[in-house]
Amino acid sequence: MTTEMRKLVAELCSPACAGRKPGTKGGDAARAAVVSALRTAGLDPYEQPVPGLRGANVIAVLPGDVERYVLVGAHFDHLGELAGQVYWGADDNAAAVGILLEVGHALAAKRPAGRGVLLAAFDGEEAPHFTQNTMGSMFFAKHPTVPLDRIDMMIAMDLVGHTFGPAGVPDEVGQSLFALGAERSEGTAAHVDSIASIEPGVRIRRADAEIIPPLSDYLAFWQRSVPFLFLTAGRSRHYHMPTDTPEKLDWPKMLATARWLERFVRETCARPAKPLPFLRSGRDDAATLRSLVAITRALEPVSAEARTGRETAEALLAECDTSGALPDPLRNHASMLVGMLESKLA
Repeated sequence: MTTEMRKLVAELCSPACAGRKPGTKGGDAARAAVVSALRTAGLDPYEQPVPGLRGANVIAVLPGDVERYVLVGAHFDHLGELAGQVYWGADDNAAAVGILLEVGHALAAKRPAGRGVLLAAFDGEEAPHFTQNTMGSMFFAKHPTVPLDRIDMMIAMDLVGHTFGPAGVPDEVGQSLFALGAERSEGTAAHVDSIASIEPGVRIRRADAEIIPPLSDYLAFWQRSVPFLFLTAGRSRHYHMPTDTPEKLDWPKMLATARWLERFVRETCARPAKPLPFLRSGRDDAATLRSLVAITRALEPVSAEARTGRETAEALLAECDTSGALPDPLRNHASMLVGMLESKLA
């Protein structure tokens, strides 16, 4: 299915889609491309119109042995044309939709045991729709196509198509993909940790969901206490720029991510067929800091600043309590450290 993944990403980043802004011919063309690709993958997608958006979510269902579900989602819209320039949105978020297709094809070819799977290509994630009623994932959460209390895990992907860091970073850094939110549901953090390095080409690094402001489609589910996992490599230097084009994508990492995600979904489907408890007060700053320590240590041979970053992360890690939480006055220090790392590696 690798060829079809590349084909879909290319189509979503083509002049016909012209930046995939909802309510435009390009947005309609992008939605049609997603529907066609999912059908080719052996799925039966349908559209969920979003009032006020002039767009629609694309949903496909793989029934399971029980009427409980894992939802895998990625938004397909982007910014369209601004000041005469097309914003192609390869990393944001055509790459994630390509991975969604790859995972969907694998799951359709061999159905998971246990829970069913919902595949959702959401429309209207970008401004001005983010957090509004016209945001596709917000509308879905308010008008779910299956009862929301039967969705035991929501997985969102955004900005997953690029190498983490500039050219020349060690693979241990460049292959990093961050998983936020595992700490918010019972057993998920341990599950992610157990398979974090199982797929060559991608390294899953956990971080607490509150280390950054809510940035993508998982927000609507978090607000409704649905267990979630957010996969992202953060913002690259091409974020929301016309230079976010397909030739810059890290295709081997994307394929590794698809393999990892397929495994995670299958294993989540097979967990005992009961709701996964949502942990409202779950917090794991220690996971964030361990990820920062690993990345900065790997960067020390190529960055004079990395040692300082590692030492700062280690000092903060020592301040975490037995549950992994930092004292309230120190939490913004961890967020600042993440922000500095992202800016240095963009």
